[in-house]
Amino acid sequence: MLTTNTALILISAFVLVLLVGALLSRMARPSGDVAANRKTVLIDQVNELLPQTQCAQCGYPGCRPYAEAIVEEHIPINRCPPGGKNTITQLAALLGTDVPALDEQFGIFKAPQVARILEADCIGCTLCIKACPVDAIVGANKLMHTVMEDECTGCELCIPPCPVDCIILAPIDTTPANWAWPQPQ
Repeated sequence: MLTTNTALILISAFVLVLLVGALLSRMARPSGDVAANRKTVLIDQVNELLPQTQCAQCGYPGCRPYAEAIVEEHIPINRCPPGGKNTITQLAALLGTDVPALDEQFGIFKAPQVARILEADCIGCTLCIKACPVDAIVGANKLMHTVMEDECTGCELCIPPCPVDCIILAPIDTTPANWAWPQPQ
């Protein structure tokens, strides 16, 4: 007959063996997981370099899907007009490739801009709200809308659906709060 102390020691030893076994099996994962983790890290790094406009000019619905396509499908890195040459240069350095010119079939580089709604002309149709990929436009049906400029990426996706052409794009005003040193060429 086992004493209480002996039973506790056996149970503790059994639990310890289970924990060590679980730890060893976790450490012995196939190398495919390591490769998948490296790919995920690389996708994250590529995504961080993209401008996050979510404009879809590259042919993908947003910056993350484009980053995935660059890493997984080896799609060219020069399809991002909002990022321009600076983003292409940074992507090339990260991926160890040559620096191609911006592929202008996807658009041309423009200085950062924001959408502004001419409020007197807005009819409150909500089509721009539905089109905005970053929810930077607020308003209600049949009421005037406005753009939260701090959230707007200047993607231009709100302009085509507007039936009264009350949306304009304006350059972002440079202030001490958003000014940054230019990137070296």
